[in-house]
Amino acid sequence: MTDRRSSMKILAGAALLGIARRASAQKAKSFTIAYLALLPGEDRNFVPNFLHRLDQLGYVDGHNLHFIYRSADGRPELLPGLASDLIGMKPDVLVTGFGTLAAKAGKAAGDGIPVVFMAVGDPVGAGVVASLARPGGNVTGLSDLAAGLQGNRLQLLCEIVPAASLFAAVLNPGTPYAALAYKELEAAAQVAKVKLRAFEVRSPEQIAPQLEASKAAGAGGLVIFEDPLTFSQRSEIAAVASRLRLPAVYGYREFAEAGGLMSYGTDHGAQWRRGAEIVDLILKGAKPADIPVEQPTTFEFVVNLRTARASNFTLPPTIMIRADDIIE
Repeated sequence: MTDRRSSMKILAGAALLGIARRASAQKAKSFTIAYLALLPGEDRNFVPNFLHRLDQLGYVDGHNLHFIYRSADGRPELLPGLASDLIGMKPDVLVTGFGTLAAKAGKAAGDGIPVVFMAVGDPVGAGVVASLARPGGNVTGLSDLAAGLQGNRLQLLCEIVPAASLFAAVLNPGTPYAALAYKELEAAAQVAKVKLRAFEVRSPEQIAPQLEASKAAGAGGLVIFEDPLTFSQRSEIAAVASRLRLPAVYGYREFAEAGGLMSYGTDHGAQWRRGAEIVDLILKGAKPADIPVEQPTTFEFVVNLRTARASNFTLPPTIMIRADDIIE
């Protein structure tokens, strides 16, 4: 009986040791995540939210996570080469940051490696995925466009300049998102019984002339469509709009932080954190084709009161009450 009990203890101990070893091996498993950025400064503006959420989920950079970051620093022509280099490192997941171009470069270089995009305005129209519900292939991620978003932005302008009969949409026609967003804004303008006119910018040099042209045309305010070009030139756009005394609404809080009057759009902190959760699902075995592309559900409204005062804009109480954040 004593020998039997001893044998059982030995077997039990061996079983527990095996479980501990398997758990230790699983815990020690390391993953490689590559990140492809188009914009300069994504590692400061967006990536920290992504890495912080991964850390909360148990992926610690330098411990069980190898994080590789590459940026085109605003030069789209560099994206294909950078994407190929990253894919050549055989990461477990390739993450593409802000914009459609990074996502398309990541998809093209894919080679069977899962790709998660963080912010693509119209992923279906741009050919990044087959549909939002069923992305297909090896790509999924987060869209940056939500129904009603443009109408809400236009309503904010109408509250600030209720007498205006014409508003200008400043957009980059080279961005697939622009056509879809303008169509939605146009429908909102018809409901609000105001006119809308598009002013196209394809390069930084066109920004000031086009904003000045909108002023000359009699626009009472501006809706600035977000894309890599306008985002990278946000300080210049805000400065010109202020000089022309044109109230403007932007898509991201970074525009308001750069001196823009107000922004209403996706909460990018929440979006990049959600992106980390999608990466976690893939690392645990989920297939990108089975993960629907998600549209934003969390938004933030930021008002720059300093800009309002400097430009002598009167902001009605309805605006100030609804603001999630006020820059003073």
